[in-house]
Amino acid sequence: MGKPKKKFKLFDAVLMSVCVVLVVESAAPSAAIGASQFFWWILLLVLFFIPYGFVSAELGTTYDDEGGIYDWVKKAFGRKWGGRVAWFYWINYPIWMASLAVLFMEVIEQIFTIQISTPVAIICQLIFIWLICFISCFPVSDSKWILNVAAFCKVFIMLSLGVLGIYHAVTKGVANDFSLPHLLPSFDLKSLSFMSVILFNFLGFEVVTSLASDMENPKKQIPQALIYGGLLIVFFYLLAAFGMGVAIPTEELSTSGGLVESFILLIGGLNPFVVIIGLLFMFTLIANLVSWALGVNYVAMYAAHHNDMPAVFGIQNKKNEMPVGASVINGIVASLLVIAAPLIPNENIFWAFFALNVVALLFSYILMFPAFLKLRKIDPDRERPFKVKAGPFMLKCITYVPMVLLIVTLFFSVVPLSSDEMGEKIPILIGTVVATIIGEICIRYAFKKKKYPEKEQK
Repeated sequence: MGKPKKKFKLFDAVLMSVCVVLVVESAAPSAAIGASQFFWWILLLVLFFIPYGFVSAELGTTYDDEGGIYDWVKKAFGRKWGGRVAWFYWINYPIWMASLAVLFMEVIEQIFTIQISTPVAIICQLIFIWLICFISCFPVSDSKWILNVAAFCKVFIMLSLGVLGIYHAVTKGVANDFSLPHLLPSFDLKSLSFMSVILFNFLGFEVVTSLASDMENPKKQIPQALIYGGLLIVFFYLLAAFGMGVAIPTEELSTSGGLVESFILLIGGLNPFVVIIGLLFMFTLIANLVSWALGVNYVAMYAAHHNDMPAVFGIQNKKNEMPVGASVINGIVASLLVIAAPLIPNENIFWAFFALNVVALLFSYILMFPAFLKLRKIDPDRERPFKVKAGPFMLKCITYVPMVLLIVTLFFSVVPLSSDEMGEKIPILIGTVVATIIGEICIRYAFKKKKYPEKEQK
């Protein structure tokens, strides 16, 4: 007899949730909210992350096909809405890749104190993009060591920033006011615009639910992983945000260079430790993209095989069955974005791309919540390894409160509501409209082309 399969323990599930959800590059955009972000983090942990975690836990353990969120929405609302979810879930990735390519070069300039010309920067960004795409075509993109090493780097960076911030606050004071009035929300347009980044920072927990079959007691461990993982994620983000808030006045904090700049100010200059932090940060950018590539590309490939995305996304490597079609399209889209970046009327190109990537990803999650409630009604006899135990009223709360939060934050992220926001939000609004139109065209085209035999069509 072979050895029994080792069960996934609670510690492993919590570590996985922290590894997948914690994203270092979004710490600075979150910190740009100011001291009131502490209020928003706690509020959205309760109103969004916990309901989202329970919903994704039930759906992920009940419908464990490769299509993930695309499958859930498709089963509830049909092919067109499933196709739209798959499109937004996929399109966020090449936009995110472009934003991290820009950030990668900015970090190089910061830690090595060099100025890179625009043509050279674009060439380096293209190399970064296609290296990620090449790695994504091989099973190495699914290697757990990448996530584990990246998790260590993320925790080390955020702990270092927080400890240095506390030391600086005790010995030299702080750059921002952390008194109670400033910790309370002001509900100004800037704070409401950055709320989408906090929601973005909470997404990804459904990956943990896919491990339910390997857990000793999923009914107990999934909610525990949700609570403990959520608290740890908020702790690390707030620790990093405090360090940045101690070092740099909020109005001067850069959403792209704020993290490295904070280390430079807290330590008192650029030294080997800051260079090491920068290199670790750069590794996390690569690891984030590599580790997310497989999931995003498989959803796009799965949707293409069901005729809900263009057939090119369904192309696989015959030897290892990796989704090479989606990987190549990722590279093409990201490349076009970094080449066009100098023409975008926004000084902070990283934020222009990153905000658009956040918007696209949040769009893909909106229908997940009503899909949860509808699948309860139309598929009541389905075995649910993990089932949310709540009455009708509470089920509606965990369905509609997160959905409304997503819609409201997306509105404030995309629509310019003052003249000061025009330059920053118009490119994001245009990008969102263009991505939506292209998506609709691709979905309609996929419906008409029948390259793959239909599978489980509604």
